[in-house]
Amino acid sequence: MKSPFPGMDPYLEQGWRDVHTTLISGTRARLNQSLPPDLVARSEDRVYVEADGERLRAINPDVRVSEQPPTTAVAQPNASNLAIAQPVLIELDSEPVTEHFIEIVEAKGDRVVTAIEFVSPTNKVSGPGQHSYLEKRGEFLDSRTNLVEIDLVRGGDWLGLMRPYRVPLTARTTYRACVRRADRPSKAEFYPITLRQRLPTILIPLRKGDAPVAIDLQELLDNAYETGRYEGTDYRLECEPPLQGEDAAWADHLLRNAGRR
Repeated sequence: MKSPFPGMDPYLEQGWRDVHTTLISGTRARLNQSLPPDLVARSEDRVYVEADGERLRAINPDVRVSEQPPTTAVAQPNASNLAIAQPVLIELDSEPVTEHFIEIVEAKGDRVVTAIEFVSPTNKVSGPGQHSYLEKRGEFLDSRTNLVEIDLVRGGDWLGLMRPYRVPLTARTTYRACVRRADRPSKAEFYPITLRQRLPTILIPLRKGDAPVAIDLQELLDNAYETGRYEGTDYRLECEPPLQGEDAAWADHLLRNAGRR
């Protein structure tokens, strides 16, 4: 069963990690069916750690205790009259987060030709997820790698993520894809995507002289919906983040006509 929405299903954001993983594996499979024989698409990942909303860093202690080889005996203080404090055991609130992306590399030499990212909500909110994402994106751009960013989630500050590129008001839609070619770093190809349209087929750039490869985003999303068994989604509930205004009224009408609300 397909989603009742014609394009991106906003309810899928609530299970984004699972959907993201399926989009990555599906895109890799489609690419490897179409790439030149000397190029291959690989799934890569980056890992960051969150603790109380902050990225964990190496911390140097004010006092370091280390083991030294014995020299001469040292008299130990008499602790019989000291009141020993009892500690409270606390746990580190941390969880490693793995984010996957795709690299198209030369089979010989592993030179990265193109990187493909499906943007996650954490990439668009100040914090460790965004820091890790921007760090990796900077490496791609500095190495003159083609970069494709596909943003199918509504949460977060997408305009901030687009800087220093300026997006005209007429192109500011619910979703988007952006292609930055290594041979044209001052410009980007921007695909505005509305909530109510079928997701587009976009061209993935390769090396100079290579024909670009087309990927059908709607086909990839439909596959993620079907294989993830999201037909069981309860559309009577509000999605998160909630739709607003005309989009909310349109979605309500769509779901009622489909018998899902």
